[in-house]
Amino acid sequence: MSPAQHGSYSAGTVEISVEITVSTVQVNDRIMIGGMLYSVRDMKTAPGGRKQLLFHSGETFTMLRSTIMWAARNVDPRVRNTRIVRPARHTPG
Repeated sequence: MSPAQHGSYSAGTVEISVEITVSTVQVNDRIMIGGMLYSVRDMKTAPGGRKQLLFHSGETFTMLRSTIMWAARNVDPRVRNTRIVRPARHTPG
């Protein structure tokens, strides 16, 4: 199993794409940065509303308050309160 996939699969779950920010990123989210896939192992809150992500590969990445990214996340649709975050629909008008 590659470092990016370590601990990221659980039977009975489905993989969805979610938009993440410093307040919504979660452990085991898989993020594509520079064409490489990274899986979040741990996080630390940093000054100025930033968050430092530690990946299973040992590398780190600092998200700013204004950083918006897409991540793959496993959720179990059978569990109540599993919230699937969908992007807002654009309505012309």
